[in-house]
Amino acid sequence: MDKSKANLPVILGSIHHLDVVMFLWMMKRKHMALWTRLCLAISRTADGFGYPVLGLTLWFCGGTQGYFFAMTLALAFMLERPLYLILKKGLKRNRPAQALADFSSFIIPSDQFSFPSGHTAGAFVTATALAIFFPEVALVAYTWATLVGISRVTLGVHFPTDTIAGACMGTAITLLAANWITQ
Repeated sequence: MDKSKANLPVILGSIHHLDVVMFLWMMKRKHMALWTRLCLAISRTADGFGYPVLGLTLWFCGGTQGYFFAMTLALAFMLERPLYLILKKGLKRNRPAQALADFSSFIIPSDQFSFPSGHTAGAFVTATALAIFFPEVALVAYTWATLVGISRVTLGVHFPTDTIAGACMGTAITLLAANWITQ
C-alpha cells in the first residue's frame, strides 16, 4: 500500500481533532448572550430569501454591472446548491450536537449534516459576485460573509472547517460563474 494513502486517516483524524478544539474554544464564549443574539441575526441574513431580492434589485437598478451580477448570482447558485447537497448527503458529517457528548446548539439546523456550511457558501457566493461587479462594496460584503461563517460556528451548528469549506466553495463557484457570464 502506498505510504501516503496509509497516512490519510491519521491526517484526517488530526484535522478533525483540531476542528473540535477550535469549536470548543469558541463555545467557551457562548455565555455572552448579546454576541449569541447578534450571531443569530447575522445567520438569518444568509437564510437565502434575500439573494433573489438583491439579484433582481441590482439587475433593474444597477445598469450593466447589475445585469452581470444578477446573471452570475443565478448561475453560481445553480452550480453551488447541487454541489452542496451532494457533499452534504455524501459525506454525512455529523453536526456538533450529534458529534460531541453533552453539547446542544443554540438553534435547530434545517438539515441533518454539517459539511459544508450552506449558509456560508451562499454568503460567499453573494460577496464574491458583489466584489467582482461592485468592488466598492467588497470589504463590507466579505466582512458580512465571514461573520455569517463565524455565526454558524458560534450558534453551534457547524465546525470551523465546515464554514471554511463553504467559503471556498462559494467563492470558487462564483469566480467560475462570473468567468462564464462575462465571456
